[in-house]
Amino acid sequence: MQFVAFERAKQGTGASRRLRNSGKAPGIVYGGATEPQLIEIDHNALWHALKKEAFHSSVLDMEVNGQTSKVVLRDVQFHPYKQLVLHVDFQRVDDKTKVHLKVPLHFEGVEQSQAVKVENCTVTPLIHELDVVCMPAQLPEFIAVDLSNLTSKSALGLQAVKLPNGVKAVVRGSNKNPALVSIKLPEVAPEEGAAPAAAPAAPAKKGKK
Repeated sequence: MQFVAFERAKQGTGASRRLRNSGKAPGIVYGGATEPQLIEIDHNALWHALKKEAFHSSVLDMEVNGQTSKVVLRDVQFHPYKQLVLHVDFQRVDDKTKVHLKVPLHFEGVEQSQAVKVENCTVTPLIHELDVVCMPAQLPEFIAVDLSNLTSKSALGLQAVKLPNGVKAVVRGSNKNPALVSIKLPEVAPEEGAAPAAAPAAPAKKGKK
């Protein structure tokens, strides 16, 4: 994906507020051999780009003053209740340095699985994105997870996912194979006409001595 940014000369709270009032969003680009670069982006264009999954998980082409460089999105600050981007951070990348980024997981084929189609289970994803490390050219836009063979007895962990060549998952914590989905069996309804369970008998009252 490609986007256009412009150099920003002034910084500080007041300058950023005036920039946002003019329909621009302030940002910064850091990393690489050059100094951090202050930029501004058209707010509406940035807002629509942020709605796209690929903008968060891809190497982006940023054009500034007619020159294009490779960057990845690192951080976005939103207004607490307004549809407003307060600030955006990008990091420069190059072809010889690995990137560490979150990549979304796309779960596919669950409706055709035995767990859903035959056993009427409810399947809920537990992990929606995965930390990966790879070279920029090998960064996938998303990672597909095939659930078509899922059954009620399946134990689908991260190690069952086939990662693209050159892509390595980064797992934090002691559990190196976290579950990807939760599989819940349907609740069994009582049979029609079945007599309700008898209530326990009340203890007999003691008579007077």
